[in-house]
Amino acid sequence: MKLKGIKEMEKKMQKIASFTVNHLTLMPGIYVSRKDHIGSECITTFDLRMTAPNREPVMNTAECHTIEHLGATFLRNEPQWKDRVIYFGPMGCRTGFYLILAGDLESSDIVDLIRDTFTFIRDYKGEIPGAAARDCGNYLDQNLSMASWLAKRYLERDLSQIHEGSTNRLVYPD
Repeated sequence: MKLKGIKEMEKKMQKIASFTVNHLTLMPGIYVSRKDHIGSECITTFDLRMTAPNREPVMNTAECHTIEHLGATFLRNEPQWKDRVIYFGPMGCRTGFYLILAGDLESSDIVDLIRDTFTFIRDYKGEIPGAAARDCGNYLDQNLSMASWLAKRYLERDLSQIHEGSTNRLVYPD
């Protein structure tokens, strides 16, 4: 694309939805980030926010990487949900993770799944799945103890604030 074409495109581009969320008031929780339709199918992207953006330190890459390996392994083996899991991975800002599931879902639909996922991560002992040179492009960048600590904090401090019938930490703030 020529420079003139790029400049014209820049003028027409709309801000993507995730950049319209007020990160100054966003608290850790489980949020629907977006819903996309592919033919007649819907996929839902969830924002699993683990730190308060711009107010708490971000996660280091090693613990993000470990949470990604453990979370993806758990989710893709969880009997009720494994066939609906499309993707689980870290946000570029390192304040949380994206989970993409098949279906037209709400945050309240997956609270138990997320609690189970992070309980698994908190309690996991042993070799990290996929943490070998043959299986991963950066297999040495792992931190199980910090991943466990972050999972525990997310469960106790943040996910414990989510109650039946409440939208607290389930719906993006205005």
